[in-house]
Amino acid sequence: MNVFVIGVAGRTGTLLARALQRRGDQVRGLVRRDEQREAFAAKGVDAVVGDIARMSSSELASALAGAEAVVFAAGSNGGAAELTRAVDGNGVDKTIKAMRHAGLRRLALVSVLPESWRERNLSAEEEYYFAVKKQADVAVARSDLDWLILRPSLLTDEPGAGRVSLGPAELHGQIPRADVAETLAALVHEPRIERQILELNVGDTPIPEAVRRSIR
Repeated sequence: MNVFVIGVAGRTGTLLARALQRRGDQVRGLVRRDEQREAFAAKGVDAVVGDIARMSSSELASALAGAEAVVFAAGSNGGAAELTRAVDGNGVDKTIKAMRHAGLRRLALVSVLPESWRERNLSAEEEYYFAVKKQADVAVARSDLDWLILRPSLLTDEPGAGRVSLGPAELHGQIPRADVAETLAALVHEPRIERQILELNVGDTPIPEAVRRSIR
């Protein structure tokens, strides 16, 4: 497949690019700096320089042209409210419009479990982050695209275990980014999984089997 990853330079996006390449996919992505584009080119990833927070939907549509699937893996990580709105909110809205303009159908959105960090006292900016992420989920779910929303648990940088718990409702815990990336790559390749919100946590089920069980 030809897969375009928005946020390919992020930690999860980079791991996703590798997982897709291992499947033989052509991976393209959006990066913000020329040096990132050059670094990804050396790894076989055709990157386009652009800022999801600033580019227009028509500019994004041009970048996405030819993709068979788009993965939105960008995120502000709960920073300043202005950046959260520009990336996690408007960025998703912009992607939906760009995909329609480019005639693309398959969109996978990396979201967040609503329960994340609820054991903590969250700042106003962090609360705003969760509100915007939910608004983005709603925008995608109400779109006419062939969409999939993945809500992983708290992300860690530990090595992947290759086993997860995947379903419409999962407990909140922690999960390695590597397992999220492998699960995403498998989900992108399963056209029978569409218009679903899936939550992801650590578990005992091998990723390929967990994805198969999610087919409706």
